Amino acid sequence: MSGGVPRGSNRARRILRGPRAEAVPTLIGRACALVGLLDIAAGVFPRFRHSRMHAIAEALPGSFGPFAAALSLSAGVLLLLLAHGLRRRKRRAWRAAVVLLPAGAVAEFVYRHSLLGVFISVALLVPLLRHRAEFAALPDPRSRWRALANFVLMSAGSLVLGLIIVSVHPDRTLGDPSLADRLTHVVYGLFGFEGPVDYQGSTSWTVAFSLGALGWLTAVTTSYLAFRPEHPAARLTEEDEARLRDLLDRHGRRDSLGHFALRRDKAVVFSPSGKAAVTYRVVSGVMLASGDPIGDVEAWPGAIERFMDEAKAHSWTPAVMGCSETGGEVWTRETGLDALELGDEAVVDVADFSLAGRAMRNVRQMVKRIERAGYETRVRRVRDLSDGELERVRLAAEDWRGTDNERGFSMALGRIGDPADGDCLIATAHKHDDTPGPYGDLKAVLHFVPWGEDGVSLDLMRRDRLADPGMNELLIVAALQAAPKLGITRVSLNFAMFRSALARGEKIGAGPVLRAWRGLLVFLSRWFQIESLYKFNAKFQPRWEPRFVVYRASADLPRIGFAAMQAEGFVDLALPLPRFLRRRRNTAARPCAHGSHEHGVRAA
Repeated sequence: MSGGVPRGSNRARRILRGPRAEAVPTLIGRACALVGLLDIAAGVFPRFRHSRMHAIAEALPGSFGPFAAALSLSAGVLLLLLAHGLRRRKRRAWRAAVVLLPAGAVAEFVYRHSLLGVFISVALLVPLLRHRAEFAALPDPRSRWRALANFVLMSAGSLVLGLIIVSVHPDRTLGDPSLADRLTHVVYGLFGFEGPVDYQGSTSWTVAFSLGALGWLTAVTTSYLAFRPEHPAARLTEEDEARLRDLLDRHGRRDSLGHFALRRDKAVVFSPSGKAAVTYRVVSGVMLASGDPIGDVEAWPGAIERFMDEAKAHSWTPAVMGCSETGGEVWTRETGLDALELGDEAVVDVADFSLAGRAMRNVRQMVKRIERAGYETRVRRVRDLSDGELERVRLAAEDWRGTDNERGFSMALGRIGDPADGDCLIATAHKHDDTPGPYGDLKAVLHFVPWGEDGVSLDLMRRDRLADPGMNELLIVAALQAAPKLGITRVSLNFAMFRSALARGEKIGAGPVLRAWRGLLVFLSRWFQIESLYKFNAKFQPRWEPRFVVYRASADLPRIGFAAMQAEGFVDLALPLPRFLRRRRNTAARPCAHGSHEHGVRAA
């Protein structure tokens, strides 16, 4: 071959050069996970310790000799915990790996005189040191509750592993211990005491040391999480809120979700000019923004760049939920991310709304029936309600929530009656009964947030469960009819996930794939109310505005979806306290009632 470099030479050069820098964290994380699994298997299963597979496992870092099952088990669990942090490029995980790998190499050489074990430790250590700049991610927001969650999960895992350890020695077990005896032996062993199960020979010591190691790991990891420096989740400061309100005053008309950026459990990054901002919350390592950036469109790229820099600094997965088509175009152009249509927002133009016509027949009949039953409606700005009535509305909305956990994030404000939210709109339904309820004649509440100067966006819908059906339809119609007097020309209603698929899938001529997709959505609606939200919105003959999710890679979508469900309140991984132990909120100081509807929240 003339004028070229042989292919074999290029391949050899690539091997000597090693993996690309950006791939090192993933490769090291996977290697540590594999080592951890092998070490756990070596510590738990006696046959594995004498197999050919374990001959390889013993040469891997973290295995301190064939006789030390407890140490192998401990190292395996620690390496599994470490692998996740290495994949996410965490600086603290890198420091721990740099300490653990040489320790494993020394143990291999001292206990087994294994040069192969030393070689593998060095082979993993060298790229860690060479590419240490890749492991610069800062810690995630966290609280002391992580220690309690770790204690519960580690305890459960230790019980399962311990039960396996106690049960995998049938040929050396004296007698036939029951399941209760074995569980008792595990619990005793986790605390370092001898249990009721007896073994022949040295097996008793192997089991005892292994159970003690699991108990030690649970105690150490829980103590570390409890006493390490706390990095609380970011919150919207008063200064940040003031700056956001100023941007909304000037540019709030562009996005119906803009006012929801004022949730106080979100953080914010501003563009260098201060003319645009992106609000977000970090959930399970996903940096979730919602809606479009706030402020001047020309300054959006600066805010988006700050957002991406923050995600990179912490190794968070960036994602945007519910942005508009314009927002999606800017996000994808500036970051190289991809966009996927998530659903449609229902927007009603007040000038075009009417109860007349065949299409509105069902709504018209329902509203007239409820009005004949003696209900009346009131639509007012928050600032026009008295303190007593506002407090009654807030307490009723909280009591009628229907779920223990608050729901809402991307399309919910999270509070009612804050003095700074005087422009919000409240629609209430009343009925004068002979026996008034705990909130007087109040039967239902709708809360809207401002959408510029001439629009409102639905925040929450709550009603007394004993009230007649149709309260939400009644109040939406009342709000639309009162809108002209309040200077409102457009009203944003609920968000309907996968609306186009539901609509096209029920039409004549829909293909088998589309029908199957619609069937799956209808099935999932039993839990997530996907179809019911679409049908409820469609009653008011709205125009549909598409909303998108912006993501980095297709493999991130399941993680983003799960994080979004956590943020919206559909999945609660926290450990809830019993009701009698829950601290009552200081309602006078900071009134709050998160936004979920009878028909579901605006974002799923």
